This record gives sequence, C-alpha cells and structure tokens, in this order.
Amino acid sequence: MTRTVTLIPGDGVGPELARATRRLLDAAGADVAFAEVTAGRKAYEATGDPVPAEVIAAIRDHGVALKGLIGTPHGAGYESPNVRLRKELDLFAAVRPVRLQPGLRGRYDAVDFVVIREATEDVYSGIEHEVVPGVVQSIKVTTRAACERIIRFAFEYAISHQRKKLTLIHKANIMKISDGLFLRCGRELSADYPQIAFEALIADNASMQLVRDPARYDVIVAMNLFGDLLADLGAGLVGGVSNVWGSLRGETDLVVFEAVTAGADALVGLGIANPLPFIRPAVAMLRHIGDVAAADRIDAAVGRTLGDGVRTKDSGGAVTTEGMVDAIVARL
Repeated sequence: MTRTVTLIPGDGVGPELARATRRLLDAAGADVAFAEVTAGRKAYEATGDPVPAEVIAAIRDHGVALKGLIGTPHGAGYESPNVRLRKELDLFAAVRPVRLQPGLRGRYDAVDFVVIREATEDVYSGIEHEVVPGVVQSIKVTTRAACERIIRFAFEYAISHQRKKLTLIHKANIMKISDGLFLRCGRELSADYPQIAFEALIADNASMQLVRDPARYDVIVAMNLFGDLLADLGAGLVGGVSNVWGSLRGETDLVVFEAVTAGADALVGLGIANPLPFIRPAVAMLRHIGDVAAADRIDAAVGRTLGDGVRTKDSGGAVTTEGMVDAIVARL
C-alpha cells in the first residue's frame, strides 16, 4: 500500500533538490506519495510564521516527514524553525549515522558510528538576555528527565541496531552541575544495559579521538551543542555533509528525516547543486516505511555512480543536479 509522507522542501535550493529526488524515487518504483507543505523563509514571508500550523498538523497526520534544510536568520529574526519543530512535536532525539558510503574513498578505512544528541535543551533552548549593555547571558537548560530519556533512547538504539558500545560526551570537569547531571544519569542507566559497553569522555578529548581513530566509536550520545559539533566533525571524515543524513525521533512513532545541508541560496536556479543531501535521507525514509527494495536499488545505483567518478561541482566534478540524477537513474 502506498504510504503518504509529508514533504518539506526547505529553503534555498531545497525545492529544486526535492523535485530531483522525487524523480529518482519515481524511477526506482518507490511506493510513496508526498503531501507537500512549506516551512522556513517562504512560509514566513507569506504568513508571518516560519512553521505554520499546517506543517505540524501534516507531520502528525502522516507520521513521517522528509525535510530539506531550513535556515535560521543569524543574530536577529525569528526563532529557529528546526527548534520549533522539535519542541512542538517533542522530537527530542537527533540521530546522525556517519558511514563511509559505497563509491567513495575517505581518509579512513572504517568509519561507522552514530551520533545521538538531545535536541530540546542545552544552550540551544534559545534563552538569552542582555543583563546590562554589553553583557549577555545564555542559559544552558539541563533536566534529569531529558538526560534520562536521551540516554535510554541511545541504549535502546544501540541494542536494536546491533551496536556494542555507547560513549557519553560531557564537560562535567567544567560544567559540574549541568553536565555533571548528564554524566551521572549515564552512569546510573548503564547498569540497566549490561550488554552494551559504556564509557564517558570529555568533549575536547572525544573530538581529538574522533579524528585520530574514528573506529573506536560505535554510538555517541551527547547534549545538544556537543552532539551538533561532533556530528558535523564526523561528516568531515566521510567526505562532507553531502554523504550523511539525519532523523528526528521521540517517544511516539513520528519521524522526520532531514537533509543536513543543501540550503545554498547562492545556487538557486543554477541547476548545479548536489542532490545527494536530499537523496540520502529519502532513502532512509524508504527503509523506515518498509520499501526496502527501492531503497536498496537507489543505494546501489548511487554507489555505482560515485564509483564511476560522476560528481557535481561541489565534489570536484562537472555534472548538473539533473545530470547527477540522470546518471543514478541510468544505473538503477
């Protein structure tokens, strides 16, 4: 039975990449239909709200969404639409698998780990104020409830995905109360999961270890800021953010699969943006809804395309957005 998925093209070249991705999914025979809604800058310009109520309603109605990158104004303007989505849908876990993809060569032979970050609290809560002129405070929010549920989520994810070790990232040596709470929760909950090895690393040391020996990691759990940084650092180990994807999850069955790059306002209308940042979360979405055959076909075709040296300009090649999709379709 055809599954309907909410499609949020996003800002910048997002709509172009969404169209290219839909063409590829159609060519692969994917059994999916899309209900498209608008969020981000265009929604704000049209309605005054970057996340209209219909977007939240559509995700709730269909249960699964595919989202392009939605930007946030720097230094002023509206609250991050991405943070809004997470808060309103209570999608507290941002999951980022990091793997060296078929057809690509990287600096390391073995990169295969997952970064899971708490996506509703920490300094990303967005609570800031100016105490007196020239003195600004940003509030870091940490609650036991949020710490426990993200750590338990990470342990359960490790078990369900046949992983062996969980590494908790913290700065409890400096932020003794807030990150100290996160660390204590991890140590306490690890007793409930004896089948998963548990370790805790200070964030700066963890970053060095990630670059030096990424194979030592299996599943990483972190609060919002450190998890965000480590996820993009991991992407750099496998050729960049075009080769990774993310998903937002909570305690319900709602899942939002998202591109982690591809806004690129400067590329709008030029037809040269890399479609892989949108294709990769789309493939993950297909697996989630049970269309494994189409997902496997696309994955294999993408691997063959990259293995044959076909690249868009950002990756050292010369093909256009549509040319890249044509090349993948030809290898289905």
